[in-house]
Amino acid sequence: MCRNIRILYNFEPPTSENEIRDAALQYVRKVSGMQKPSRANEAAFEHAVDAVTAATQQLLDSLVTTAPPRDREVEAAKRQARAAERYGRVA
Repeated sequence: MCRNIRILYNFEPPTSENEIRDAALQYVRKVSGMQKPSRANEAAFEHAVDAVTAATQQLLDSLVTTAPPRDREVEAAKRQARAAERYGRVA
């Protein structure tokens, strides 16, 4: 359920708005326990996703580092290696 919640900071090219929103959506799904909200909860759910997206964007914009930007392909390879070790197979 949390596959899109991953490091978003210090990438080249910078993290996109869609990546931030996807992570916010996964976070709200996890916290609420709902994959898809009912109609009664839909407005609250979307408001929460918007709020988490905005807070995440604000955080990423405020952080500073002297480290070189991360490479997306290298990070993906690391995730695949961890998954292979954890699950005993290659992704």
